[in-house]
Amino acid sequence: MSTQKSTSQNPFLNFDPAKLMAQFDPANIAEEFAKFADKYKVPGLDTAAIADAQKRNVEALTAANKAAAEGMQALATRQGEILNQTLETAKKAMDKLGKAATPEDAATKQAEYAKDVFKTALATSQELSEMAVKSNTEALKAITTRIAEGLGEIQTLAEKVK
Repeated sequence: MSTQKSTSQNPFLNFDPAKLMAQFDPANIAEEFAKFADKYKVPGLDTAAIADAQKRNVEALTAANKAAAEGMQALATRQGEILNQTLETAKKAMDKLGKAATPEDAATKQAEYAKDVFKTALATSQELSEMAVKSNTEALKAITTRIAEGLGEIQTLAEKVK
């Protein structure tokens, strides 16, 4: 029986968020909004400023989505690495357990492996959790920054309409 490593890769790990995000062009979205707004002329309403604000909103959402997608990709990649390491460690442990001289020796080694597995699981869980928090924080920062800017823009536009 021959054991060969598979050369195929997981297609989910080859996902490129930059390619997906390239399809969304904030300038086009803002242009479409400006065309729509120009149809309905409202005195004192700066449609160009509103279109620019919408463009920045879409840019912020695009940046947030890109950060989230990249974070998910990094998380999935790391989970795959952890799985491979875990399987390799389990294989080595099973080989050593099979070579134990006595049942007592096997039980002692098994307890040691269980302790090591628990420690590793805690460490990798913490690592994955920190990666997820970092990704979410980066995505949220783009949105919260834009919300603060947008509120200021709305206030400025409202003062101009008065």
